[in-house]
Amino acid sequence: MYKSKLFITFIVACVAFISTKAQNKLYEFDNNVLSSHWSSPENLNGKKGAGGAENGTAKGHAFDAIEAGATRTLLNVQGTGIINRIWITIDDRSPEMLRSLIIEMFWDGESKPAVSVPFGDFFATALSKTATFQNNLFASPEGRSFVCYISMPFKKGAKVAVVNESSKKLGHIFYDVDFEYLKTWQPGFMYFHAYWHRDTATTPGKDFELLPAVNGRGRFLGASIGINSNPIYGDSWWGEGEVKMYTDGDNTLPTIVGTGTEDYIGTGWGQGQFANNYTGCLIADSKAKQWAYYRYHIADPIFFTSGCKVALQQIGGNGVDKVTEMQKANLPLIPVSLDNADGFHAFYKKPESNNLVGTNFKDGWVNFYRSDDVSATSYFYLSTPTSSLPALQNLAVRVYNLKTK
Repeated sequence: MYKSKLFITFIVACVAFISTKAQNKLYEFDNNVLSSHWSSPENLNGKKGAGGAENGTAKGHAFDAIEAGATRTLLNVQGTGIINRIWITIDDRSPEMLRSLIIEMFWDGESKPAVSVPFGDFFATALSKTATFQNNLFASPEGRSFVCYISMPFKKGAKVAVVNESSKKLGHIFYDVDFEYLKTWQPGFMYFHAYWHRDTATTPGKDFELLPAVNGRGRFLGASIGINSNPIYGDSWWGEGEVKMYTDGDNTLPTIVGTGTEDYIGTGWGQGQFANNYTGCLIADSKAKQWAYYRYHIADPIFFTSGCKVALQQIGGNGVDKVTEMQKANLPLIPVSLDNADGFHAFYKKPESNNLVGTNFKDGWVNFYRSDDVSATSYFYLSTPTSSLPALQNLAVRVYNLKTK
């Protein structure tokens, strides 16, 4: 009994010590920091001793506007530093506006942006529909603001801008970009990048690339993904596809592969609405056939030294009778496997067995390649301030068949 109490006392003391050490870090001075700044409409670029000057130190310039077709620069500074937080709120948070606005980020004076993503999608609202949530990288406390906590170092300079490609004026944009000037660029620093694209009708048998191939040293941070499930498949489940990560010379086969879409975000047997630190599903609307979900590799980092590509299989599933009826109707699908009382049957690329019509299968679950509307933002670091990824898709692709309710 005495030893048990002694052990418990020891554990409590260890927890208290660790907790105290963690708290003390808040009071440690970072010797690499020169100064802290916020860039806001009241003091663009966070100039030293220049904030709140427009109305005699009273609130005088809390917001800006962005005319249709115009660009508003939120930050444009020179020197070595790091962005630690971005907060923005706007008066038009409709899906159309959130897809028409673009957030762009440029590092070290480069003309090509490292980030060029539809505004809403960048802030983890993958279908450009606002939600109330907080996770490790993004937040919207009441569904009316957009917050990013990703660290973004820059060696020679940084520029953050919002482009309005809609046909109407954005009347109010409030923001602050919180950053620090640093004494030196550290050896472990890398540049933040983000990439968005959409395929409104994926090809059965072809994986959707969350992140097309990038070259160099870096880290894959994760992705926010949006699905508009194709109504031609009825109530079939869309989320059987596995995530595949090709790193450092992987060719046909990846080093990292998961077991299913809902598995990738840490849940199972379907996908409901939830928001956790590293995984979540902010929209799970079976009636509207829409899902928006995320996975961030913070606790389980994905590093690469020469290159990386990340893909998501476009596979769904349903009962054998339902899939057989779909094949009879000549819907775009390719059966992949059958799981029934007799065991697991893999028959993808086996013409003699992947047509279920006329077979003797009486029961079971069939996985099949299908065609859906998929979009995704991938977040990653690279050792270079630019990448070889293509430019953002045009507005027509971004707002095509956009569901607003």
